[in-house]
Amino acid sequence: MSNVFEGTRFCIHTFGCQMNKHDSERVAGMLEGLGSLPVETIEEADIVVFMTCCVREAADTRLYGQVASMKNIPLRDGTPLDKRYIAVGGCIGQRDGDKLLAALPHLDVVFGTHNLGSLPGLLRRAIEQHGRAAEVIEGGAEFSSALPTVREHDWAAWLPITVGCNNFCSYCIVPYVRGREKSRPLDDIAAEARSYAEAGVKEITLLGQNVNSYGRDLYGEPRFADVLRAVDAAGIERLRFATSHPKDLTDEVIGLFATLPSLMPALHLPVQSGSNRILSAMNRRYTREHYLGLIEKLRRARPDIALSTDIIVGFPGETEENFMDTYRLVEEVGYSQVFTFIYSKREGTPAAEMDDDTPREVIQERFDRLVDLVQRKAFEANQAELGATVPVLVEGTSKRDDSILAGKSPKNQTVHAPVPAGADATSLVGRIVPVTIEEARTWYLSGTIVHA
Repeated sequence: MSNVFEGTRFCIHTFGCQMNKHDSERVAGMLEGLGSLPVETIEEADIVVFMTCCVREAADTRLYGQVASMKNIPLRDGTPLDKRYIAVGGCIGQRDGDKLLAALPHLDVVFGTHNLGSLPGLLRRAIEQHGRAAEVIEGGAEFSSALPTVREHDWAAWLPITVGCNNFCSYCIVPYVRGREKSRPLDDIAAEARSYAEAGVKEITLLGQNVNSYGRDLYGEPRFADVLRAVDAAGIERLRFATSHPKDLTDEVIGLFATLPSLMPALHLPVQSGSNRILSAMNRRYTREHYLGLIEKLRRARPDIALSTDIIVGFPGETEENFMDTYRLVEEVGYSQVFTFIYSKREGTPAAEMDDDTPREVIQERFDRLVDLVQRKAFEANQAELGATVPVLVEGTSKRDDSILAGKSPKNQTVHAPVPAGADATSLVGRIVPVTIEEARTWYLSGTIVHA
């Protein structure tokens, strides 16, 4: 059988969460394994894959716009294909299936979150038969992680430990497009972590829609603390995880921030709202008081921990009093970073049926007030680093200036530093270097490498 992928080039556009980013690495692994070469732009590509997110309405609009605009982009010289083939996967692919083919005439292939491995066959069918193909399946009974992966960086790796979600927050589409929660066997996770450590990977990020409930389906109780200990024992230098649900964050896991050498002093703990009334309407299953109790425990375990969160403004029925509960919580916690969103209705979720007559301009004004507070608190948090020397994992050079290195501190802060005289920037990428912080801004730190 001839290889229709030989001599082709592909690019992947990824939207949304870290799980989508890891899925994109697996798509790249499959296509490269078939002989297709990765490129950066649509203009250079014969095959374009969109890995989509449907958490917010803007993602749908962006996808439709980008696919529609591709009809005006000419094929590259020397392409072995008769046209540019376009595939859509991820959460929009899972949700809409072959409806996307009807809505987007230039689209060739649709695949879902549970059948990544079907993409090469679907593309082959479309290319050979000059047709269109869609396949979306429901989640299987077991965790699937056997697909080849091409990591974006040699020094960092995503390591999925769960897929799916059982929480059914009233505003969230994820359980409907990612399926019910499934955990990966602990031995498999530990083995993959050891292989990464042996390959020189510096940082592992554990992935799951709710990592804290890891293992409940396999072992009858959460065993996320065991995962953290196993990955730390593999010899990795930096360990992170995303995302945590506050209702499942245990004292055992919190205590590991004080004892595990590799576990970085940074935690993303989405609160979504500071109002108990709104939290109940969101079906978050914790209270403001419980959440603040977790923050107190975390800071006792690791006083220097950097906290980040997600907050939704304008959830249906949110009053000024409810909003101020959130505002005061942000003041009290003092987050290093907050991802703020105006509520976006997602059809098929319970919240989409809730009435709300709050004027859009009122919601926007609250949102703007919150953003101002977030920026002020983030600036204040970064001031604590002035004069300190922090270990920075160099990720590359600044997009604006290739004489400036960019990397991440243990607290996940972006750090800039000039390339030392006589040093080669590329030789520093993937290394952990000490940087003395001389300037602290709202969203980044800058300083000088002590030695490299």
